[in-house]
Amino acid sequence: MSDHENNLIKISELASDAGFISAVFDANILSPDMRVRAMCEDNRCQRYNRSWSCPPACGTVEQLTSEMSKYKKGILLVSVFDVDGDFDLEGIKNGQIAHVRRFDRIVRQVRFFYPSCMPMSAGSCSRCQKCTYPDAPCRFPDRLYPSMEACGLLVSKTCEDCGLKYNNGPSTITFVSSILLY
Repeated sequence: MSDHENNLIKISELASDAGFISAVFDANILSPDMRVRAMCEDNRCQRYNRSWSCPPACGTVEQLTSEMSKYKKGILLVSVFDVDGDFDLEGIKNGQIAHVRRFDRIVRQVRFFYPSCMPMSAGSCSRCQKCTYPDAPCRFPDRLYPSMEACGLLVSKTCEDCGLKYNNGPSTITFVSSILLY
């Protein structure tokens, strides 16, 4: 077994230990779609032009697609949390915080094996109460990842392509991130 294959096994184990449902995938399955990015530009989540991790600050779909094309493998990282219905904003926020913490931890671990990996987050960065964009540099550039949607990726399709569920039933919230690897 090659070092690369051993590293993928170790990363999968780290993901499981961190509480993720994960899948290793061939990066060529990713299919950026301008319609997804158009949702960003329509400002559906109210973060367009307000965050370093979102458009336009994170780059164009063409730039991000070019960057993604450099990678051969990836790992999809899914967190599923129970919530008390669609309006359990505290449960949803707590799930998001837990997912981000897990993701930051595993990115640090993966960078041990792949220093030039490409992390992509679940939605917009929410580390700071107010993002410094566009007036000052990001406070946490080592934890600044474009969102999967900003990269033009339809998260539900990416999950499906990797054999993982995006919709995990009523009274759950799902967060999905990924890391591309050489």
